[in-house]
Amino acid sequence: MLRETQVPIKTQVEPTQISGVRLVHAADRMLAEAQTPGMTREEAFCGSSFWAGIARTAPGNVSRWHHHGAWDTIAYVITGEVRLEYGPGGQSVAHARPGDHLFIPKGEIHRESNPADVEQALAIFRMGEGPVVIAVDAPLTSADI
Repeated sequence: MLRETQVPIKTQVEPTQISGVRLVHAADRMLAEAQTPGMTREEAFCGSSFWAGIARTAPGNVSRWHHHGAWDTIAYVITGEVRLEYGPGGQSVAHARPGDHLFIPKGEIHRESNPADVEQALAIFRMGEGPVVIAVDAPLTSADI
């Protein structure tokens, strides 16, 4: 089960509203508006064309199938492990460990799980526009394409 977070939902901050260097302490991250069941996203920065924050998944949890619309995503594994299922029928798998990076292109239907026995924490950086999380039933199989 995901740990309880005591953070409010954050409003979007445009880059033009940020003057100079801005520091966001861990305690100052806000719960992101876009969430996927099985994960908790904490937002540090958000603008019309970028998003940065932390995604957390408890041991054994699996997210629902989703994609990030017109957003390219880069994830850096801080703790835990990532099993990322994607591709036709979700048959392709990437397995990442602490210190690894993942690139998820815009529109790629996927789901993440944490097969480790510790919480998974990912530093997430996104570039794009539009809705950040779009839930889907499941990826198409190669027979559907």
